[in-house]
Amino acid sequence: MRDHRKLRAFELADELALAIYKSTRSFPKEEQFGLTSQIRRAAVSGPSNIVEGCARSSQADYYRFLEFAYSSVCEVEYQLSLALRLEYLDPKSASEVTSLANETGRVLSGLLRSLKPET
Repeated sequence: MRDHRKLRAFELADELALAIYKSTRSFPKEEQFGLTSQIRRAAVSGPSNIVEGCARSSQADYYRFLEFAYSSVCEVEYQLSLALRLEYLDPKSASEVTSLANETGRVLSGLLRSLKPET
């Protein structure tokens, strides 16, 4: 088993989840079950999948869950761009959270490349 707390990817994904929750507090009430819920679920899915992957005993499972985490971060990146275009986020706030999402994605991508199974 691996310790997820030692991974920079987990630290960033966790920070991203917190930032998404804070950023979405101001979303319109009519989005409570729409974009607000969707982006929050995706944001929580990233670090949750890293934790679950670390708890798995096989390298293949670990890699697969890291792929899920990366996909969730990509989903958050799109949803942030949508929220910005819908004017649910101010540009400064959107820029900060988007930068964090981009960094999280880059770190996860690097981790995945380092672990890529040979075919």
